[in-house]
Amino acid sequence: MTESPPRKPRGFARHGRIAVQSKSSAFWGLFFKALAILVGASVAVAGFSVADLFGTIQGHGIALLDSNGNAAKALTAADLKGPINMLLVGSDTRKGQGGGFGSETSNLADVIILLHISADRKNAVAVSFPRDSMVPFPACPATPEFPGSGVASYQQINASYAYGGPGCTLLVVQQLVGVQIPYLATINFKGVIEMSNAIGGVEVCVANPIIDTYTHLNIPAGMHTLQGHEALQFLRTRHGLTDGSDLARISNQQVYLTSLIRKVKSQGVLTNPVLLYSLANAAARNMQLSQSLTDLNVMVGIASALKGIALDKITLLQIPTRGGLAAPYSGRVEPIYDQANIIFEKIRNDEPILINKGDTPSPTPSASASAKPSASPSATPSATALPDWANGTNASQKGCSNK
Repeated sequence: MTESPPRKPRGFARHGRIAVQSKSSAFWGLFFKALAILVGASVAVAGFSVADLFGTIQGHGIALLDSNGNAAKALTAADLKGPINMLLVGSDTRKGQGGGFGSETSNLADVIILLHISADRKNAVAVSFPRDSMVPFPACPATPEFPGSGVASYQQINASYAYGGPGCTLLVVQQLVGVQIPYLATINFKGVIEMSNAIGGVEVCVANPIIDTYTHLNIPAGMHTLQGHEALQFLRTRHGLTDGSDLARISNQQVYLTSLIRKVKSQGVLTNPVLLYSLANAAARNMQLSQSLTDLNVMVGIASALKGIALDKITLLQIPTRGGLAAPYSGRVEPIYDQANIIFEKIRNDEPILINKGDTPSPTPSASASAKPSASPSATPSATALPDWANGTNASQKGCSNK
């Protein structure tokens, strides 16, 4: 096929008529010019906003201290390549929260969850510690906001926040489990509300109606998309649940969190800049992070570590506990250490912790005898699923609360 000879360049018309641009063409030309300007401006504003957000987060970073008041070991990029341990603490403080949360003056750890991500990024486990658990305390240093405390052999775990802030709660869990926890994130009531709004709500299944005159939650059985104040009520309720305990509340929280995880992974939240910015904005106003966690590269590294883990390899557990304690500890619980130590040993050894159950069970405190904490559990950890006493679920299971 012969090529056509090159066309001669056309000269400019000197006296010919130039075609008049149509109104439609003129409109779209202006539209795209304006769009280009807006996009450029938006990028600049977004860049400034993101920088401003991280400035806010970094300005409120929590300095982690050891029991002697010394600064925690500085982290390097290499620390993100191994197992990751992070403590998540939900505070029940009413300070700065506005009305609608009661008049209590407490400043306690309402929710305590240890998140462990395996070094191979194939498994993750979130272990809940009931707030009424009686456990040993290490010394907690004083801070400008908290008085600190000495070593104690038997204290209620949620009081650790009142003694030394969230950093004290971290020291208690760190000693109990026997691992270093370099990352800490705390959230208040308003944070739960705003972040549930930012993600567009979380769908949960409720087996039986929940009517709680304390949190004022009133929802019938069935499927519900919870956000805003109702999401907070659901996460905090216990009086409206079947046994009215903090253990039942943890079961509720597991139903909510597994649904949240499924939504985050299925709808690409971690790769959606609009949703991420909305979540970050809510977090900046209502969360405090340890200084080790305020670095953007660390945040991205942890998000990336979670992104590729399969739903059935994300396990949510609560530590095994027993009730029936003698006065003055009536109504409290304590760990069943010969069981809890199996979980702790697996975390220390970075072994998979798997649950193969179809639903999140309604928890009932065990009356079995309790041993003391031990680095050498009486039962040998298994690489397979945990025994039937393990109370939890995984993120692939769609369980119902309040059964």
